[in-house]
Amino acid sequence: MTTTGRRAVLVAGASAAAAALTGCTSDAGGPRRPSAAQEAAAREAERVARAEAALRRRAVSASRILLERYDTTLAAHPALHARVAPLRASVAAHAKALGEGGPTVSATPTPSAAATGAAAPTATGTPARAVPADPETALRELAAAARTASDAHTAELLAAPPEYARLLASVAAAGAAHAYLLTEGARA
Repeated sequence: MTTTGRRAVLVAGASAAAAALTGCTSDAGGPRRPSAAQEAAAREAERVARAEAALRRRAVSASRILLERYDTTLAAHPALHARVAPLRASVAAHAKALGEGGPTVSATPTPSAAATGAAAPTATGTPARAVPADPETALRELAAAARTASDAHTAELLAAPPEYARLLASVAAAGAAHAYLLTEGARA
């Protein structure tokens, strides 16, 4: 069960308990109106669920944008496949884990317009970013994109519920490791 689902169940349970403790305030034959506390609890549960859904959308979006960068880099520089493809597969797994039931993300790269130099729209609807012709420059830009995604996940930690915050922290740490492996790690 997702964090959102558990929170909704807990809030609903708390609302039901509050209703049982306050007793019935209407006629036995008339409809019961929710108390002010129940209405407030329901509004709070809805606000929490919306905020968490928005946080998840932002996290998945950051990972998918990075995934598209991996795809365009691999399409432009197939010789980098052995070095970049394992990291790309990891990013695909992160995007899937962060989405929990959202659209699936392929574990293999898909052809991209970057191979032809065109700037066709990507899966996120943004134009594909041109990949530098020099493989080392392309790797540095990919590392910068990994750092950007890592920073985005780190920035969301304080707003995330504990379980999702742990996942975000793990994905952010992996992004920082990817940035290192794409640049400095190759020199070691």
